[in-house]
Amino acid sequence: MSKPLILVTNDDGITAPGIRALVEVASEFGEVVVVAPDKPQSGQGHAITLNNPIRLRKVNIFGDIEAHECSGTPVDCVKLAKKVLYKNREVALCVSGVNHGSNASINIIYSGTMSAAMEASLEGINSIGFSLLDFSHNADFGASKFFARQIIHKILKIGMPDTKLLNVNIPKGSVNEIKGIKVCKQADGIWDEEFQEGTDPRGQKYYWLNGVFLNLDEDPDTDINWLAHQYVTIVPSGHDLTNYKAIEPLQFLSEEI
Repeated sequence: MSKPLILVTNDDGITAPGIRALVEVASEFGEVVVVAPDKPQSGQGHAITLNNPIRLRKVNIFGDIEAHECSGTPVDCVKLAKKVLYKNREVALCVSGVNHGSNASINIIYSGTMSAAMEASLEGINSIGFSLLDFSHNADFGASKFFARQIIHKILKIGMPDTKLLNVNIPKGSVNEIKGIKVCKQADGIWDEEFQEGTDPRGQKYYWLNGVFLNLDEDPDTDINWLAHQYVTIVPSGHDLTNYKAIEPLQFLSEEI
């Protein structure tokens, strides 16, 4: 039997250590192809390139594994993989990451890692975004590989009931320091942000965004809470942004013409 085709992408760039870790694991389960940005694209969300040409270049970074670097966004990478490079093939699974830093809670909205996985899920492909709660370029991806291996194996064997997208976050630490895996909900939270103002060498003002994450969710069964207790979290995610609770209370706005 032919091996399943697994698409690997990310938002930290094709040379990031996190994507190499994910390529190594995915290679154990199928034929891997890589399409990833040629430079870091963190925080791009679901951005797509409309006003500039997008370039693809085949690169030899992962040995015998076919890989392409893309001048566009993470979502562009997935679109080009699906619509151009592998348009005549069925992609069994798309895995994105391993991201350097958390994509738990509201971070999914801003995340290029998760948006790449989400774009694949919009195409009907089972997709998983993996993130490690460690921003260091020299982060230890040992635990990430261990749990990614377990999750990918089960998804390829069983599938994804009632969803096409999983948001997986892995706490910092060794395998022995992590207590297990929890499937849970996304925590309600916000970023309390401010812009640091400065002046560049030419006397022009600039602004640099920073902030602190605020967890507003008292429910213990959330990704933020379980990560704090050293559990890997899996949040089944989707594309429907409807606030269903508000449909009935807002019926006063409905009218016939």
